[in-house]
Amino acid sequence: MSTEKKYRLINYNFKLILFVIAAMIMGSITICSVRPDFLTKQLIGVSACIIGMIVVSLIDYNFICKYYMVLYVINIGLLFLVLVAGSGGGDTGVHRWFYISDSFTIQPSEFAKIILILCTAVFLEKNYENLNTPKVLAKLAVFLAVPVGLIVAEPDLSTSICVMATLFIIIFVGGLSLKLIGIMILVLVPAFGGFIWYIQQDNLPQFLKTYQINRILGHIYGSEYGASSDQQDNSVMAIGSGQLSGKGINNSTVATVKDTNLISEQQTDFIFSAVGEELGFIGSVIIIAILCLIVLQCIRVARHAKDKKGMYIATGIGALVAFQTFINIGVATALLPNTGLPLPFISYGLSSLVSMSAGIGLVLNINLQKKKY
Repeated sequence: MSTEKKYRLINYNFKLILFVIAAMIMGSITICSVRPDFLTKQLIGVSACIIGMIVVSLIDYNFICKYYMVLYVINIGLLFLVLVAGSGGGDTGVHRWFYISDSFTIQPSEFAKIILILCTAVFLEKNYENLNTPKVLAKLAVFLAVPVGLIVAEPDLSTSICVMATLFIIIFVGGLSLKLIGIMILVLVPAFGGFIWYIQQDNLPQFLKTYQINRILGHIYGSEYGASSDQQDNSVMAIGSGQLSGKGINNSTVATVKDTNLISEQQTDFIFSAVGEELGFIGSVIIIAILCLIVLQCIRVARHAKDKKGMYIATGIGALVAFQTFINIGVATALLPNTGLPLPFISYGLSSLVSMSAGIGLVLNINLQKKKY
């Protein structure tokens, strides 16, 4: 069947692509204000990602899903290789990036998010009828545990949590039994209390890095853990200082947090502090609204997908954007412990931008093949 007959322009989700481009533009403007020297690279990345997103949107997602095991193996290979030969941005024992040059690194865990959404979607479609049987659940657990375990080993706890939360939403939509979910909640709630107690025991072996423990305990107990919360305190101060309308982009007449370097690498994980400071409450709400609209469009596409696989993929991409947004803004406003996750389409970082754009491209293709009424 020709592409011309298969895809109709009327089915192209222009709203979604416009929301994504709007978010990228807002992100580029903020990055320009925080680190003007990064603007050229970001604009090149944005331009390439928009073109790539459109190209992916014209490739049948079913064709891509045929090779899900190839993608799965490549994903495992990259995650393993980064543990062996990757760098960690200065943190001892951390291996998250392939260092190409001073201005170019690759983070495999960002691409793992999209690949795992695809692989989970295919698995669920193949095992839809028997999902809640012990055998299928065990197979699914092993299938996902290997790549997620490699991400945990980097260590990259924030990405691991985000990925697991996203995959849980896909599995829930796939028909996971409410009884099983209830049992999980009954187990996880006391387990979380035990986890907090365990990481405070100096005489027991710890599976988390010292800085990770300090961030968690610093969020619970505050200043007792010192510098672990300084970044967040400065972020909250910056957001609050922006008040209603902000201090303005590239404003040189008013002192800003970026001028004093109170937040290191503000253009990445703490970019929302720059948004709040320079664009104020109004600008922050606009960016949150754009990201919410992207999520809602993904949900809308999922509801009208022609098959279960398409529904799972669109749901997963929407959940990924939602969870990353929640965690990033939660950290920047000190609602969550300090951890590093980019704000989708806003933060500086081409690995994140490429993976998110590819995900949106898949959603656009799913919409092009939506159910006919």
